[in-house]
Amino acid sequence: MLIRRATLLDGTVVDIRLADTIEQVAESVPARPGEEVLDAGFGTVIPGLHDHHLHVYSAAAEQDSIRVGPAEVADEAGLARALRTAVVGSDGWIRAVGYHEAVAGELDRHQLDRLVPGTPVRVQHRSGVLWTLNSPGLVALDLGDHPDGRLRSADRTWADALQRRPASVAEFSARLAGYGVTGLTDATPDLDADDRPTGLRQRVYCLAPGKRILHDDALDLDALTAWIAERHRAGAPVAVHCVTAAQLVVTIAALRAAGVHRGDRIEHAAMVPEDCIADLVELGVTVVTQPNFVAERGDQYRTDVAATEQDQLWRLATLLAAGVPVALSTDAPFGDPDPWAAMRAAVHRRIPSGAVLNPAECIPARRALELFFGAAESPARLRTVTAGQPGDLCVLAAQPAQVLDVLDAELVSATIIGGAVVFVR
Repeated sequence: MLIRRATLLDGTVVDIRLADTIEQVAESVPARPGEEVLDAGFGTVIPGLHDHHLHVYSAAAEQDSIRVGPAEVADEAGLARALRTAVVGSDGWIRAVGYHEAVAGELDRHQLDRLVPGTPVRVQHRSGVLWTLNSPGLVALDLGDHPDGRLRSADRTWADALQRRPASVAEFSARLAGYGVTGLTDATPDLDADDRPTGLRQRVYCLAPGKRILHDDALDLDALTAWIAERHRAGAPVAVHCVTAAQLVVTIAALRAAGVHRGDRIEHAAMVPEDCIADLVELGVTVVTQPNFVAERGDQYRTDVAATEQDQLWRLATLLAAGVPVALSTDAPFGDPDPWAAMRAAVHRRIPSGAVLNPAECIPARRALELFFGAAESPARLRTVTAGQPGDLCVLAAQPAQVLDVLDAELVSATIIGGAVVFVR
């Protein structure tokens, strides 16, 4: 296909011929007989966005789940109302997501039994690592004698017994296309080869089996080092989930002991102590982070995180200035899947109450946009609108200055993957 009158981020106006890859970028490209032509009308054309960390099946399933986080539910009474009025899914369960202890404390089976006694219920913590089930739910999984109903997401002994609700992957994929997303990295750690997401318009890259989630109550430096070394001996990189300072410190120590693969990644890096930054630079490991959580959860962070440690939260500017390779993502469904909202959070860092969290970590709008241009296997290597690059582009209905001023998904007028239009507004 041919795109005419496309304005690049540097203001250059070009025509672009593309198929699976970009074939030609020039001031004027003659159309071929029968060739599809899209007139960008001098709007901005950028590489298609790549979300470097999300969870396809969970995000698709969330579309028919009820949200019970602090933004939706104020207290236990509100949680009870939400669960009791929720639509029971085709699998016979009430599925709730986004829970945080600020709503009604640490949930267990007994509390859920009081709130919803008769229907199987499962409630996912907003961290994604924990589900709490009521007694009918536990009985349905032959876990009726479980003491508290608190089950880790990564525990296949119960998750495999749970009938997966048909997930609207195609619907989720269409939603991403509307944001200009042409590629994604599924960060679900336990995806088997036969279980990897299909039915998406986007190009898909999976971290499994090279992804590991750490838990502060079970940090094992020797085991982590051995796992990293084994992956590296096989010529493969690792991706380690680090949301606390302790997890990051242990991961840095393990990478030092095992050695580093050029594709190694730190997922999230939600807390980065000052003395860890030089370690990250020296290791050369890529940090894939989510500034959208500042905008989504900032008020809760100001309550939960000690004032003396809040400067460690979701660092961005300091990592980039130090030379740490960085890419952005949304962590959908645990974060809002709109990458443009994540960009705005990276630029402004404004929390729901209106305050700014860690203004020193704000970055310029163009840099925030470019951090979604990374290649799937090399997130910090930016794709460009040049010949030889993938034919995955996003067409925006505004000039570059306006695009960078508002960073709004509503400006996406067309999304192109492999030279084919998959979304038109």
